[in-house]
Amino acid sequence: MPVLSVSIRIVTVVCMPLMFLKEVVMKNTVATFQKMKEEGQKISMLTAYDYSTAKVVDNAGVNSILVGDSLGMVMLGYEDTIPVTVEDMIHHGRAVTRGAQNALVVIDMPFMSYEVSVEQAVQNAGRIMKETQANAVKLEGGSRVAPQIKAITKAGIPVCAHIGMTPQSVNSYGGFKVQGKSIEAAQAVIDDALAVQEAGAFAVVIECVPAKLAALISEKLTIPTIGIGAGAGCDGQVLVYQDMLALFSDFKPKFVKHFAHLGDAMTEAFKTYDEEVKAGTFPSEEHTFKIDDEVIEKLY
Repeated sequence: MPVLSVSIRIVTVVCMPLMFLKEVVMKNTVATFQKMKEEGQKISMLTAYDYSTAKVVDNAGVNSILVGDSLGMVMLGYEDTIPVTVEDMIHHGRAVTRGAQNALVVIDMPFMSYEVSVEQAVQNAGRIMKETQANAVKLEGGSRVAPQIKAITKAGIPVCAHIGMTPQSVNSYGGFKVQGKSIEAAQAVIDDALAVQEAGAFAVVIECVPAKLAALISEKLTIPTIGIGAGAGCDGQVLVYQDMLALFSDFKPKFVKHFAHLGDAMTEAFKTYDEEVKAGTFPSEEHTFKIDDEVIEKLY
């Protein structure tokens, strides 16, 4: 008995630290992002809006999953992100966090969920974190939302900022347009980047700005930059997964690369299914369950 007792204690001491170490190494955190920035490693981020997709993205080794308010367009069929609600983000965010084990999950704060006041911003950020178990929130805007970013981070909630072309302000821009092309506009984007860093953001998405400007900002900032339509000089990249898989066919932004054409493959699969069902060839015997004939005979 004494020997057995000692053996058990040794196993506990050896195994527990190893299990803990595995979790630390695998899970991406805000600290992971900062370390990657400092070491010059590129950060990958993709959107996901449901459990199944989140699992696939997570298993691929992508560093971060963004539950973007882009779901309004690619999942709900809106023309832009304006109609998306906090409830929409929580509904989809819950599903994603259940599927993502290793990726850092960031959830967008939708239009008018943080603009009214600092108090509103903190309350909605807290609700999103509490009800989804996400790792961070993201909100659009630079200097104008610095007070909100500061208050949210002070509450213990990591914030990813978003500057440049901010889709929630599409009506102010008169459409989805590249930002920062003039001296004044470029300086404004730089000022926004510095403001969100000062406010405590752990990273910043830079959307639709000239590549050289985004590279300059990335050099100036100590926090990671995640580009979308901002060139390869950013510390990382993010894309909407429906865009990069050619699933969303309403339009193709200039900055999108199709890494696969799954929309065409899905259409063919759906077409074949439709044909086989109508022809009576699906389901075949291999797709059905058997029962003894004696049982069936007794039912007549």
